[in-house]
This record gives sequence, structure tokens and C-alpha cells, in this order.
Amino acid sequence: MNWHARYTQQSNWTRELRSYLFERVGLKTAKHVLEVGCGTGAILSGIKTISSHGLDLQPASLKEARSHAPAASLTCGDAHSLPYPNGAFDITFCHFLLLWVSDPQKALAEMKRVTRAGGHILALAEPDYTSRVDEPAELAMLGEWQTDSLRAQGADPSLGGKLAESFFQAGIELVETGAIESGENDAFTPDERQLEWAVLEADLAGRIPHQEIQRLKTLDEQAWARGERSLHVPTYFAWGRV
Repeated sequence: MNWHARYTQQSNWTRELRSYLFERVGLKTAKHVLEVGCGTGAILSGIKTISSHGLDLQPASLKEARSHAPAASLTCGDAHSLPYPNGAFDITFCHFLLLWVSDPQKALAEMKRVTRAGGHILALAEPDYTSRVDEPAELAMLGEWQTDSLRAQGADPSLGGKLAESFFQAGIELVETGAIESGENDAFTPDERQLEWAVLEADLAGRIPHQEIQRLKTLDEQAWARGERSLHVPTYFAWGRV
């Protein structure tokens, strides 16, 4: 699985949203910015500030991030216990992260702690796989299987629908929140569809018989060819202020 390709795909889904939010929070003039869960640097590579920082739990991801975001200061660490002093950053953000942490409230509390008074916290994308829509109906089980697989991996597939409440519970002043209008939907290119299936097959390996996965993959390809395929996972963002 090419994770940098996957993270880049996800970053493309939120490009317009990031442009809007980064302008609103003053990214261009910010002195210190932190991405929690920076992965391979797909988003961090585009952050041009005096001091940009990225944190991730996976050393392999950070090793790759060093090539994509060489100007950033990268740290291996846990979102539940950020290794930074109080009020260190003007902007702290994450992207497709909170559904994967065991305690999202603690992670948000830590993001708040390391952000200065008056600074900004952004959760740029958190999906709700429990509301995934697959059409035609014969492919609906794909969403059910993926949701079950995510839970088995320790993720909260419904986190997106609870994002605003999570900010509130963490004591973060909510400025703006909502669903992402453009992104993961039925406008996949052929290459993106292949990548989506690579992720799905990795999620379902050992859980669903290979033959059944391939049968549905064929039905998926046929539906795209007929112009009848639709795939949408509602995905939400939140912008808060300390």
C-alpha cells in the first residue's frame, strides 16, 4: 500500500477547504504551526511559515515526510501527550486523525494546550463511515464491511458526526463547522478508484473471502462503466479558537 499516495489523495479532497480556512486563520503570517498526525507530509509540504512542525506516531511515515517537507521540524510522538510546551503554536491542525486515536477528547485537549491564547485549532477532515452511501444497492455491503473493519482496527468510524460536540467537550470555542462539500464522492478518476480499492482490500483482508471481494470489485467496475456508481462518505471539519 502506497500511503503517501493515499494521503495525497485525501489532501486533494480538502484542498479548497484548506485554502479557505488557512486564509481565515492567517496561516501566511503565523510564526509557529503544528500538524498533529502529519503522516508522510502530504499537507505539511505545502505549509510555508517561519516555523512549521509535524508530529506522527509512525517512524516510517516521518522518514518519508522528511523528503516531502524538509523544512519542517518533525517529531515522533503521541497525539495524546504532545511533546511541546503550553501555548507554543499559533495554529494547530489535524487531517483524518481523530477517528484513529483512542481518546479524541484527550487529543483535542492536548491540541488546545499547545495552542496560544487567541490561536486556532483545525480538524480539517473527519469522516462518518456509518453514513456511507454506495449505489447501486448491490454494493451497499462494502460500506458495512469497511465500517466493521475500522472498528476492529480501533478506529471510530462515526467520529465525523460527533466532531462539533468533541470540540465543545474539549473546551474549544467553535467558530465554524460543517460537512465538506467537495471531496470523497462519486467523482473518482480511474487511478483514484484503484487506490480506493487498495485501501478497501487492505481493510477487508482476512475478514471477507477474497473471491467475494473480487466479485464486488467487478460489480463496482461495471457500475462505473455504466455511469451508475455513486460513493459518498460524509466528512466534516471544525475550526475552533483558544
